[in-house]
Amino acid sequence: MINNTVGELARLIGADPVVDGAPAEPGLLEAQVSELVYDSRDAGPGSLFVALPGERTDGHAFAAAAWRAGAVAAITTRPVDGGLCLVTGDPVAAMGLIGRQVTAAAKTAGLRVIGITGSAGKSTTKDLLAQILEQVAPVVAPRGSMNNEIGLPTTASWVTAATRFLIAEMGAKGVGHIRYLCSITPPDIGVVLNVGAAHLGKFGSQDAIAEAKGELIEAVPGDGRAVLNAGDPRVRAMASRTSAPVISFVVEGDDPAGPTAEVSASGLRSDHLDRWSFDLHLAGRRHPVSLRLLGRHQVSNAVAAAAAAFAAGVPGDVIADALSRADSRSHWRMEFHDLPGGGVLINDAYNANPVSMTAALDSLATIGRHRKAADPAVSTIAVLGEMLELGDDSVRLHEEVGADVVRHGIDRLITVGAGAEPIGAGAAAAGMDSTAVQHVPDTADALRRLAGRRPGDLVLIKASRDVGLETIGDRLLAVADEVDRSSGDTISNPTGSRN
Repeated sequence: MINNTVGELARLIGADPVVDGAPAEPGLLEAQVSELVYDSRDAGPGSLFVALPGERTDGHAFAAAAWRAGAVAAITTRPVDGGLCLVTGDPVAAMGLIGRQVTAAAKTAGLRVIGITGSAGKSTTKDLLAQILEQVAPVVAPRGSMNNEIGLPTTASWVTAATRFLIAEMGAKGVGHIRYLCSITPPDIGVVLNVGAAHLGKFGSQDAIAEAKGELIEAVPGDGRAVLNAGDPRVRAMASRTSAPVISFVVEGDDPAGPTAEVSASGLRSDHLDRWSFDLHLAGRRHPVSLRLLGRHQVSNAVAAAAAAFAAGVPGDVIADALSRADSRSHWRMEFHDLPGGGVLINDAYNANPVSMTAALDSLATIGRHRKAADPAVSTIAVLGEMLELGDDSVRLHEEVGADVVRHGIDRLITVGAGAEPIGAGAAAAGMDSTAVQHVPDTADALRRLAGRRPGDLVLIKASRDVGLETIGDRLLAVADEVDRSSGDTISNPTGSRN
């Protein structure tokens, strides 16, 4: 954080500094603040802890732990005994004010903000972009998925006077939400990846989703850059919502109309682990790229990151080299793990929507085909949970995923939880044998069903984050580690993403 004292931030957010219910001594307000934290486990010397209501408990209960870890103060809605509290009515709004202050101060020192939004691929794209920009200047980017009114200002608080790029991942809960996030970290470059069906239940239609996502482009100033996916008609249409120059990107085959794009990928090809190589075209020059990430959909994410870096002035050869060396930095996103006996786990349990479900199934099928060529006994197993926030179209979209399982030739389907039952119904309607479709109520039962898999089988796990399927992956890997320690074998991880 840039030269902010506790007292300065208290005045900024209109808070009352108190200790054990009494006004704080002036000396306590002179302490420098290093960053915002909203999880006491992340607190350290100089941090400012924000007490937020959690799913199961109140953040105020953890203020003492944050102070013990070195936090200089806590933003609270009421006094908490044991340390310095900045008491205010709305801690989330206070975070926004602090994030805005830090960003504005850093911009005077040369900071450029790159905002990224889209229905799918935001976290992977920002991970790839960060690894490109790090080749030329200091970068701050979200850790994992921090794309809301809490995560965004927390990310902004990590900016220092030396930071030259802030990558701001922006999700949307409704119309106006991204506009608010842009007020915290005003973008110099805005990137829109796609408009899909994720959160359809909250928005009602894809046009409404496009309206919300386009707020990022509206916030880009005339001397900035709008980076748009030319392969998505709704994104392409956002060019009319900005006075800034537009840089378009496209992947060969994604747009039958074939619009001219400043940044594009052609000559796509994959290996036995569904890792893709392609020719990246930038400013009329061709650069070979070989990704280490799994799935064809990663090509679009990589080209989007390349376009954003190109808009920021990074040379093409630097972009291509960084993409070819980049790893996933976000947990539970297309992680590839070897399992005992030659089996494979694809852990994509962080989130799910219809587009990302198809992409994950495609990777499972592609890797499965290569494995079956060597061992026909290998089976592909999809363990799928509910895709949340799809509204009135939820049942239909889940049934379509089931049909997609059949279309990809997946051998076995396990659906987890009541909300995922339509996936099984869709698979059965599309002709999948009833013996290959199993429905279980919870992750424990799913693990019991997986216990009988053959050693060489491939397992995909995927669902929306709140379903909690990552516990299946964690347990499978714990078993793998136990086998590994007993046998002395080494478990490889080609993507480098295991944490």
